[in-house]
Amino acid sequence: MSGRAPYGLVATTCAVLMVVLGLLVSGEGLSGPDALADEWVRRSFDTDLLRLLVLPTEAYVLIPVAVLAAALRLLGRRKPEAALAIVGPLIAIFANTWVLKPLFGRWKNTWLAYPSGHTVALVAVLTVLVLLARPGVATVVISLVGAVVLGGVTIGMIGLGYHYLTDVVGGTFFAVAVVCATWMLLSRVARRRAPVLSGG
Repeated sequence: MSGRAPYGLVATTCAVLMVVLGLLVSGEGLSGPDALADEWVRRSFDTDLLRLLVLPTEAYVLIPVAVLAAALRLLGRRKPEAALAIVGPLIAIFANTWVLKPLFGRWKNTWLAYPSGHTVALVAVLTVLVLLARPGVATVVISLVGAVVLGGVTIGMIGLGYHYLTDVVGGTFFAVAVVCATWMLLSRVARRRAPVLSGG
């Protein structure tokens, strides 16, 4: 995986989209798209299925996946990639919880909802997996599976009343932005250290 790909552009674009969307829905309840999605989900899915759909966002699912990804990269002596598997999601989760949610101040019931923390955690890990995959079939497969999982999670969170649709979209943008920016920075650090290590 190369840090020279346009990760900076992807990160910046996603961050801008997240901010714009957040400003549009800040402090509000249902937007138009939120209302349509909420009505469709509640009419089409039962509670048991909805609970099943949100399972991929649970810590006991995501933590082992991230740790396994990091361990495999350490075994391959790829420390920057191992660091990305742990640091990328952690930065995204903590920044979302302690900075973005209070900043945008969008409430759903008794909790801050934008961007969706469930989504940030899931998409951060999925983005790491996509970036660490070998270019080609593996990347396509992981991306497609991730999209399906995210779609199911979105339905589950809307139906269970955890989040609005726009919370999920904002969380997706933010997670991708943070992980791509983190990888770009880790790659730069690794490239700067490489001559020193080879010369020593």
